[in-house]
Amino acid sequence: MSEGSGISSGVVVSTSIVALITGFFLGVYSIRGYLISPALEAERQGTWKDPVESEESDVDEDDTILDHAPNWDNGEEADRRQGLRASAAAAAKPKVAAKETSSSVLTPRETEECKLVLVVRTDLGMTKGKIAAQCGHATLACYKTLLRASQKDPQGAEAKLLRHWERFGQAKIAVQIKGEDEMLLLMGKAHSLGVTAEVIQDAGRTQIESGSRTVLGIGPAPKSVVDQITGHLKLL
Repeated sequence: MSEGSGISSGVVVSTSIVALITGFFLGVYSIRGYLISPALEAERQGTWKDPVESEESDVDEDDTILDHAPNWDNGEEADRRQGLRASAAAAAKPKVAAKETSSSVLTPRETEECKLVLVVRTDLGMTKGKIAAQCGHATLACYKTLLRASQKDPQGAEAKLLRHWERFGQAKIAVQIKGEDEMLLLMGKAHSLGVTAEVIQDAGRTQIESGSRTVLGIGPAPKSVVDQITGHLKLL
């Protein structure tokens, strides 16, 4: 190989190495923003800047952030851990002694109305939207409890009761009480008659203290039986 060819090859290799190194550093500097003009840098900062939250939300928190309803896939223990139901121990005071109830008591006559009564505490100062949400939770909790019982015995009294309630309009009545003690008395009386009764506890995210018992769902059950428990209460 001639001396001229060797020099040319050396120049080509050297130039390639220098170009590679230069391109690498130019790329790094570009990525880090060192080569961006002040105007582009200002535009980038303005575009990527995190938005500042307003001091007051444009959305009514009470209407959008709802407390959790009982999860359809949850068992009763999971619901209680999440504060969606009163525990058996917490709901035990004051207590009405339970007694065995014949399944025939809960089997409605062919034309008898079945209903679910939602007993709402008015002393907590809940808004209409809050009450509606809590009543929804109570309805679902009662339905889940009765459905589980009916699945164990598809031909039993609970299954017949559930089918009857669904067939005849799923009646729901909202009534009012003024305190927790009265609510727990009603729950105890319902259990003593063999009627489904579920208390909903608030998660405390919006209007009231966490753990507050807001609504008691009683039923579904035949009207004649439910009226023994809540017939004296005023409509909400």
